Amino acid sequence: MTLPMRLFALLLCCCLPSTALAVTQATQAAELKNRFRIDHMVDSVTLLIKRDYGSAPVILILPDGSKWYPSRHPDTVKWVDGLSGDMITIANPMPGPWQLLGRVTQGSTIDKISKLEIQVEPLPQPLFQGERVKLVAKLMGDAQRLRMPGLDYLFEWSARFISTHQAGDENFASGTLIVGSYSDDGEGLDERPDDGVFTAKLNLNQPWGDYVFEVKAHNSVFDRQVNLPFSLSPSPVTVTLMQLDGTDKDRRKLHLEIDDTQLVLAQTHVRFELFGPAGLRLPIVQQGFSEASSDLLLPQATEFGSYRVTGFLASTTPAGREVVIDLPEHFFNLIAPPDPPPSAAELARIAAKKAQAAEAKAKDDAIFWIITINISLLLLGVLGLVIWRKRQNLAQALAAAEQKAQASAAVSKAPLASQEIDLTLPDEDDLDD
Repeated sequence: MTLPMRLFALLLCCCLPSTALAVTQATQAAELKNRFRIDHMVDSVTLLIKRDYGSAPVILILPDGSKWYPSRHPDTVKWVDGLSGDMITIANPMPGPWQLLGRVTQGSTIDKISKLEIQVEPLPQPLFQGERVKLVAKLMGDAQRLRMPGLDYLFEWSARFISTHQAGDENFASGTLIVGSYSDDGEGLDERPDDGVFTAKLNLNQPWGDYVFEVKAHNSVFDRQVNLPFSLSPSPVTVTLMQLDGTDKDRRKLHLEIDDTQLVLAQTHVRFELFGPAGLRLPIVQQGFSEASSDLLLPQATEFGSYRVTGFLASTTPAGREVVIDLPEHFFNLIAPPDPPPSAAELARIAAKKAQAAEAKAKDDAIFWIITINISLLLLGVLGLVIWRKRQNLAQALAAAEQKAQASAAVSKAPLASQEIDLTLPDEDDLDD
């Protein structure tokens, strides 16, 4: 084993097929209940440890008895823990026997792997806009596929299209486009979960032109990237929604132009679906074409409202590659026709009705103003009478007050005159004498 060496300790469940393990028997280390040994010639080690789903991360016990945890370890150690496993990279590991503490899957084996990489399936050529493709990628150790339940949770995959900026290409100014990722979850195009085969979920509705396909798998421990040049070709079929002429102008058709240099017409099949109001869903199928230009008549739309047409094409290229292409959606509205113009009699009736309404309104207005004016005059009369009465009462009150004041003044002067002292009268003492 030459330096630098990468030691990959992989713990696999004993229920895996024997063929998956047979290729590593020559490098298999001792199985001593979660123990493994690192010799002095190893200057980097990566551990991929499988444990029971949902269990706590393992604890590493070094040959000198010290312990490392996911939250406490030297800076030379990188640790990623998932729901069912741990991935640990150690630079310059201590030689000697190591041990794992944790709920490691019983019956696992320890394998030495010297090289860890990803293997990415290239994009087929020609590749068309909107095409559905099934691409896979694998995590490889010593050129052998690695598999472990929960491996999908330990890595983050990404897929990007990087434009090469070729003059005349539709993607000339597109830059970098994120088009999807890879997963091993058994959903979509992925056949089985946790089988070590990661399947792509790509969106190929992108501008056509020359690209670099960049696939990256990484976490805080592991980082691998693959770049593959390819060309994205324009869609070999164009679909146009058209309206019929003449008496059937409310009906519509799909006009298809198929590039017969890219697809075999006899092996080209299309399926459309028409969606409309009230849950309408009608299929339109055409199996095989004899001409590159064809029309498909849509069913008669009877309900007023919005409609949508979706579809896909399945065909074969002249080279024999089977392709499935999603076609662009189309929309149209069925609008209710305007009402016919009224007849002369109806116009006369409408005019008479308007005249009656105007006459009734004029009469109502006249009555309103008559009542309003009369009420206003009545209110003004009552207000004038109240003001006049108040002024009369005020004048009477002022006159009475003036008379009362004069009388009081006369009374106050009279006693002074009657009480003048008669100096001729004798005193009381004189009278007694």
